[in-house]
Amino acid sequence: MSETSRTAHAGSRPTGGGGDLGRRVALRREELGLSRADLAARAGTSPGYVRYIEEYPADPGAGVLLRLASALETSTAELRGGTAMSPPGLGRAARRADLLELSPWECRERLATHGVGRVSVSTAPGPAIVPVNYSVVDDTVVFRTAPDATPAAAAGAEVAFEVDHIDEALSEGWSVLVVGRARRVTDPAAVRRLDDAAYTPPWPGGGRDLWLRIEPERITGRRIRARGEPG
Repeated sequence: MSETSRTAHAGSRPTGGGGDLGRRVALRREELGLSRADLAARAGTSPGYVRYIEEYPADPGAGVLLRLASALETSTAELRGGTAMSPPGLGRAARRADLLELSPWECRERLATHGVGRVSVSTAPGPAIVPVNYSVVDDTVVFRTAPDATPAAAAGAEVAFEVDHIDEALSEGWSVLVVGRARRVTDPAAVRRLDDAAYTPPWPGGGRDLWLRIEPERITGRRIRARGEPG
């Protein structure tokens, strides 16, 4: 969809909240004291298109994003939520923030987004925390690994499994911690079901066909929210 047609289309859609990109654009624009018209002039676009990006889920092209980043005196990586080669947490803390406890339902909702989590294991050299691609099946955390890989040491042990999300631009984030016993999944029918339900194959590739299941005994979570943001 062209920039012009998106602008026209935005006017016909019901008002709604924008995506993360739009929130970052709006926040940075306000930090610089710019109006939408100011930002549009700097970026060589229209105020209507700036409004579209801020208020509606949008995925502007690379050229538009580069112009917006330059106009906002930041980088495209920051507008998209952080730099790819840097660990999360390098952004500055919000001037005012609240640390909130997540309810069990909120923890499960965030956990069920799948992706990459970290599991704690005990190994011969000592404790280790390793990332794994995971899914949630039947309210349990499942992941697959190679029998001789470090995550396989979780089998039969009580482990901690953690997932989190950091938004550098908004100085916000959340984390969810699952504690439970990890067990091997050996039943062929159960293994086939997990293969079918897997969100993604393991990123490292290779012969990772050992499935482990963590049955949660305790789920807790916390959220950092910049004060003044809507709940």
